[in-house]
Amino acid sequence: MNASRTARERARAELTQEIKDEARRQLAVSGAQGLSLRAVARELGMVSSALYRYFASRDDLLTALIIDAYSALADEVEAADRAAATAGFRARWQAICRTVRAWATAHPHEYALVYGSPVPGYQAPETTIASATRVPIAIMSIIRDAHEAGALAAPRDEDAMPPVLTEQTARIAAFIGPDVPGHLLVRGAVAWTQLFGMVTFELFGQYANTLDPADAFFDHTVARMARLLGLP
Repeated sequence: MNASRTARERARAELTQEIKDEARRQLAVSGAQGLSLRAVARELGMVSSALYRYFASRDDLLTALIIDAYSALADEVEAADRAAATAGFRARWQAICRTVRAWATAHPHEYALVYGSPVPGYQAPETTIASATRVPIAIMSIIRDAHEAGALAAPRDEDAMPPVLTEQTARIAAFIGPDVPGHLLVRGAVAWTQLFGMVTFELFGQYANTLDPADAFFDHTVARMARLLGLP
């Protein structure tokens, strides 16, 4: 019975992966809006009713693809962060930035799925949150570690935060560390959004005829953001 169950589970896992792989191929052709369970089933030689036993709706399949994309990026970011750990805090920041850009360039359609335009009619469920927060947590963890080590440079000036921002950073601190000051977390949020803004602009062609190729601009901005963060 156990061997039979294991074989069934393995077969189900393999077919589930085939379904997601085909769905990713469709993303490259039609985008998330054009994703169709019937089309996926047709390409795999399945009847659509059989596919619904694996994913009850297009939204369920989209959710699985979104979680996979966030997780794949986060796996590479966290590995790059670990590899740079002995080189210092700024090296960790640079490694994360370069990894995000490299992954987005290698997987543009998956990047667009999670960081591009929202899919009309689709509402991401809470099950996507854990994977979606891994990269920003990795970035914020550099700030936390540098702060705990007393290595962050003091800013030249620091604007007072409005009450709503104080409350928001308190929620972030619950994930990162309760002793990290809010103004440091704001710096991290600025750097996080700057990083993904640059990658998105490059990937979607916004730098055409200006900062294209964007290698020099990207490296220059990453270095400037490291100074904003106060990283030694």
